[in-house]
Amino acid sequence: MPVDEIITHSYEETIAKGREIATKLIPPILVLLKGDLGSGKTTLTKGIISGLGAAREEDVTSPTFNLVHEFRMEKKTNASEQNARACKVYHVDLYRIDSFHDLESLGIEDALSEKAIVIIEWPERFTFRTDWPTMEIHLDHAGGDTRRIAVKDLTIKK
Repeated sequence: MPVDEIITHSYEETIAKGREIATKLIPPILVLLKGDLGSGKTTLTKGIISGLGAAREEDVTSPTFNLVHEFRMEKKTNASEQNARACKVYHVDLYRIDSFHDLESLGIEDALSEKAIVIIEWPERFTFRTDWPTMEIHLDHAGGDTRRIAVKDLTIKK
C-alpha cells in the first residue's frame, strides 16, 4: 500500500492539501480520517469538500454534535473534469458514538448504498465492511500549526 506523506505548516496549507486530495476522489469512495483531537481532520475536510465544489470551506464545520453533515457536489460544466458527475458528500464524526445501535441510527449504510463520497472522522471506533475504494488519512501534530499527513490508498477486498 503506497503511502503519500506530507508536512503542512499552517491551516492554509492543510486546506490546500485537502483540495489536492479532492482531485483524486471519484465516487463511490470512503475516506477514513484518523488522528488525535485537534490534529486537523476537520481542517483537511474543509479543503476536500470545498475542493469538490460541494460547499465553501467556511460552511464546513465539525459534525461532532450533529454527527453527519450532507453536502451536494454539483455536476461540473466541463464533462472532462475528473469529478464530472453530481453526487452527495457525507462528513461523519464518530467521536461521540458509543454503540453499534448509535452507529446504525446515523444512516451510514444508506450513504454507502449510493454513489457518494463518505468522509469519516474517528473511523477506528467501528469496523466498516464495504467493497468501496477506501482512502485512509492519518494526521499527527508536529508542533505548533505543523501537521504530518499520511495518505494511504487501501486495497479493495473482494
